[in-house]
Amino acid sequence: MTQPGLPEEPLPVSVLTGFLGSGKTTVLRHLLTRPGMERTAIVINEFGEIGLDHQLLRKVDETTVLLQSGCLCCTVRDDLVSTLRELFFKRRKGEIPSFDRVVVETTGLADPAPIIHTLMRDALLGMVYRLDGVIATVDAVNGDATLDQQMESVKQAAMADRILLTKGDLAPAEQQAALRQRLRDLNPAAPILAVSDGVVDPADLFNAGLYDPENKTLEVRRWLKAEAYEGPAHHDQDHGHDHDHDHDHGHDHGHGHDHDHARLDRNRHDARIRAFCITYDKPLDWDRFAGWVEMLIVAQGANILRLKGILNIAGEKAPVVVHGVQHLFHPPVLMEAWPDADHRSRLVFIVRDAERIFFERTLASFNEGPGAPDPAPATEEGNPT
Repeated sequence: MTQPGLPEEPLPVSVLTGFLGSGKTTVLRHLLTRPGMERTAIVINEFGEIGLDHQLLRKVDETTVLLQSGCLCCTVRDDLVSTLRELFFKRRKGEIPSFDRVVVETTGLADPAPIIHTLMRDALLGMVYRLDGVIATVDAVNGDATLDQQMESVKQAAMADRILLTKGDLAPAEQQAALRQRLRDLNPAAPILAVSDGVVDPADLFNAGLYDPENKTLEVRRWLKAEAYEGPAHHDQDHGHDHDHDHDHGHDHGHGHDHDHARLDRNRHDARIRAFCITYDKPLDWDRFAGWVEMLIVAQGANILRLKGILNIAGEKAPVVVHGVQHLFHPPVLMEAWPDADHRSRLVFIVRDAERIFFERTLASFNEGPGAPDPAPATEEGNPT
């Protein structure tokens, strides 16, 4: 039952990130004019950064304005926690129009992880808001050089649920193709959307999270996208956007077969990033799994950019969903039922400066021994050992 004053469902928060000059402000400016965005609250650093003067309807207070489109626009006052809390309290008191969605635009140098941490660690925010997804803009002209020079831009793309390739009209086709391939290798599950002058359909950006507002259920298959790590045959999802592969590989990204140039050039920042899926065939013991996670936080917390998983826990008829970002893990969610006949545990990792084999071996080690639910070795997704 919903507590008094709280929304019926936590409000989705989308994080719009991207390196300096990659076009995220242009994307945001366009989104503010689109139908269906009128019940959206935008959280930015400064109003002036996106040129809102011509769109202002009225100033609510020193930090919040209402636009002609109906969108609310709010600047970060002290920090994101206080800003999101203040927005919610104003919404509840009726001091501002009600909103159904929040978009947070980060600075160009921002690491998305602390923003996700904010939503995961604050008790009130956790009841009011939920992470919908991370949207990253990448400049088609300068993207390769930026990824080479700026680790922040690599983390932005690696952690994204959607990647927007901007300024494509200014970049040669071969250059764009190479950048697309690099981004696919870095983040196999994120659709890459071509964006010109900031024009993008909001429907392609939002509802990327675990919760599907259309049918009010947890869409774990859509959210996890474990099949994206199996190979090229699975890269044609999400509105048909740009998941064609022009080479064949029967294993998932980040495994030890360094066939692509990004992996061979150790000077490239994304050579430090690996994305892969581990499956475990037999039920996991929850206490042992929790112990494994605690060990990961201590040993590799800073290097786990993102972890998503659906778990077959011994004694549970339905799966448990887990989600972690670096040293913070969201409370586990027990689903009502399995989404399909595949009841294997599946864990999707995006890691930096860490080896896949470490996660495989330690997971198997923690789930073995007296009293364990007959574990089987962790295997590659779609490629059992």
